[in-house]
Amino acid sequence: MISLQFITHQTERYSYFESARMALEGGCKWIQLRMKEAPLEEVEQVALQLKPLCKEHEAILVLDDHVELVKKLEVDGVHLGKKDMPIDQARQILGEAFIIGGTANTFEDVVQHYRTGADYLGIGPFRFTTTKKNLSPVLGLEGYASILSQMKEADINLPVVAIGGITNEDIPDILRTGVNGIALSGTILRAENPVEETRKILSNS
Repeated sequence: MISLQFITHQTERYSYFESARMALEGGCKWIQLRMKEAPLEEVEQVALQLKPLCKEHEAILVLDDHVELVKKLEVDGVHLGKKDMPIDQARQILGEAFIIGGTANTFEDVVQHYRTGADYLGIGPFRFTTTKKNLSPVLGLEGYASILSQMKEADINLPVVAIGGITNEDIPDILRTGVNGIALSGTILRAENPVEETRKILSNS
């Protein structure tokens, strides 16, 4: 079964919490709570609602960006974007028990994250995506193939999650490049039935 990370997103139809709940109901085992524009109190509120739900579904819960909150709430880990806290600094705060993931767009990013102790990499964007502002250069299939072969040559063994504008149809080709997982948001939430869509994605791959 594909390793699927669902990244929460608020739409006109669904709240951050509802988006995560539907992904969990569909069988997703890995939620990234991403609430970029929201105040910290609101992030904490939603994280507290999600934590028991993720436990119930035996799913991992990582927060986007908020290292101190991860420690306070004792969720599973944090995902750090390029403008967030450096990974080694987060590791000093969190210690070894927490998962720390980092966003990468180039092989140089990968090397840096590897050296500073990341547990996994979110590499992207695959294509243009509207859920993210200030997008890095789009990678496409060739970008993943190139970064993954450079990782192999450099003997860097870190799980890679492909992210950014990925649709259900893209998944088989992306997995063939050798990535370990896929991160989705809009593809699931734009579906008629997000729970069914999540199931379909997980069973197709």
